Amino acid sequence: NMHGGTGANNVIPGELRAAFNFRFSTESDEQSLRTRVEDVLKRHEANYEITWRLSGLPFLTLPGELVHAAQKAIYSVTGLNAKLSTSGGTSDGRFIAPTGAQVVELGPVNQSIHKVNEHVSIDGLLQLETIYRNILIHLLTT
Repeated sequence: NMHGGTGANNVIPGELRAAFNFRFSTESDEQSLRTRVEDVLKRHEANYEITWRLSGLPFLTLPGELVHAAQKAIYSVTGLNAKLSTSGGTSDGRFIAPTGAQVVELGPVNQSIHKVNEHVSIDGLLQLETIYRNILIHLLTT
């Protein structure tokens, strides 16, 4: 989000305010991102002030018992081979992963997420219930 000036189109702004959100992978770290941003600002001799706030660290769950159980359950219910992906957006798993727990996020297909009249289908929820049950059965019986 960027804001500069008063809204008048014939006035040169005295300052620019920018708010941004880095969503980074386990291949990067907070300090290297801070350094890179500040190096660019210094290189362009910008007069700047930055307030940093880290809302969570990235995490990676490697294929293992939970991932295997989830993929097996998804296939048994839907016939689909689930792929591992981080395309779902910001994850609350970032608060669980530091405990050492395996983390997977699995929910209903939602074409209306974060939109007006957000909704999911009842059939999707019933399918998801069966998938969750199958994951638990697999984990508790193997």
